[in-house]
Amino acid sequence: MNDERTPPSKTERYAEVVASVRSLLDGEDDWVAAMATVACELHHAFDHFHWTGFYRLVRPDLLVLGPYQGTHGCLRIPLDRGICGRAARTRSVVRVDDVTADPAHIACSTTTRSEIVVPVPRPDGTLLAVLDVDSNDPAAFDEADEAGLAALCADLGRRFEGVRAP
Repeated sequence: MNDERTPPSKTERYAEVVASVRSLLDGEDDWVAAMATVACELHHAFDHFHWTGFYRLVRPDLLVLGPYQGTHGCLRIPLDRGICGRAARTRSVVRVDDVTADPAHIACSTTTRSEIVVPVPRPDGTLLAVLDVDSNDPAAFDEADEAGLAALCADLGRRFEGVRAP
C-alpha cells in the first residue's frame, strides 16, 4: 500500500523546523552553538538552501562569518557592502531573485543565483547577526521563506538578547 500523503507546504515545513529548533535549543545558553544548530537544521530541511549561515555583527560597521553549512563563505563583510550589509544596515529582510542583476551582491560563490538575508534583532531592535541563505536556483525564495526565516530570527534574537553587543 502506497502512502499518498502530500508533502507539507513550505509554511508547514517552517513550522516543523521552528518547533525542532526550539526543542534543540531548550536550555541552551551558548549563542554560537545556537547559530550552528539553526544553520544545520535549516540547511537540511530545504532542498533549495545551498549555503546557509550567519554573519555576526562584531563592530557597528562589520559582519564576520559565523556558523554555516555549505561551501566557503566570505569571511568579513563591511556593512556598506553586499546584500548582507544592506540587510544589516536597514534591519530588514532582503530577498534577491537574481544576484547577477544586483550590483551590491558579493560573489562568495560563483554558483549562487538567488539569496535571502534576514536580520537577527534583539527585542530592543539592535542587531545580533544576519542569517544568509543562498540558492543555486534563480528566484528560489518567496514570501513563505521570508515569513518563516523572519519568525525564526526574531525568536533567536529574543532568546539571546543578552549576547554582548558590538
